[in-house]
Amino acid sequence: MTIKKISFWMFIRNSFLIIAVILLFWIILNQIVMELEQHRYPPLGQLVEVNGDKMHVYVKGEGEKTIVLLSGAGTAAPALDYEPLIKEMAKNNRIVVVETFGYGWSETTNKKRTVENIVEEIRTALYKANIKGPYILMPHSISGIYSLYYANKYPDEIKAIICNDCTLPQVVDYFNESIPTIPRYINVLASTGATRLAVYLNSAKYLPEAENGTYSLENLEKTKILSAWNLGNKNIIAEVNEINHNIDKTVNMSFPTDTPVLIFTKYSDRITTNGKTMEAFYQKQINHLSTKKLVVLRGHHYLHWSNFKEISKTVYDFINTF
Repeated sequence: MTIKKISFWMFIRNSFLIIAVILLFWIILNQIVMELEQHRYPPLGQLVEVNGDKMHVYVKGEGEKTIVLLSGAGTAAPALDYEPLIKEMAKNNRIVVVETFGYGWSETTNKKRTVENIVEEIRTALYKANIKGPYILMPHSISGIYSLYYANKYPDEIKAIICNDCTLPQVVDYFNESIPTIPRYINVLASTGATRLAVYLNSAKYLPEAENGTYSLENLEKTKILSAWNLGNKNIIAEVNEINHNIDKTVNMSFPTDTPVLIFTKYSDRITTNGKTMEAFYQKQINHLSTKKLVVLRGHHYLHWSNFKEISKTVYDFINTF
């Protein structure tokens, strides 16, 4: 082997060693920074033990009615994400945010992200936090499936359901679509600190799309930090990859007849070749109910980012009819 070839392979070897050292340093640094951040930014609410792990429950406001906010998949910090809506609705009601495992200040769990496990965890967290029902569930996105299951399994615990552009299991068949999954290796990348790097490089992508002043600067800073903690963790990935199974378990369920349902949906001009629309889909899901309302709003899928005042007023008027 010539000296030139030896030098080439030594260069390759040394390059890999340098990359490995930098990667190891970044992983260690990420863990140290995360521990410091967790001391600097303690939970907004209380941590309760559920099946040996801790879940975060945040409560604000007082009132006869208790509205439980549940987040969509991938919302890194639900208690922070809902800030403007919480402020509005807490003027007249007790507002509760249950951060399921892998979200916000909650820990992660080794339990599967089945609809059964998630609903039982929510129920246990509410019980441990001494928050008594019946509850008005207000799910966003995928937590619509959990709320539907909850209302069917424990109807006496649910006073009403308010859907915030939520996912219902029948939507897949209605539009003949499939649910995407997330490769498990994303969790490995996240554990190396790749998520923190992504958040630092493009923080706007991980923040609410709202007018200036809607969220406090402190909130936005915390949101970036908790995004670095949580996005890509094993529970979020497992939850997304379990959606198809959870849909299969709930697709034949409907809202209980005596449960009032209010649905907010995002305006869309999307119409399939068969003339199907999201508005028509939601209307079909509530036709059998005696107390129901469907409201179409212009905005992002996260309607509460910009429509929190209108949502709060509509919710107030609706829940005071029963």
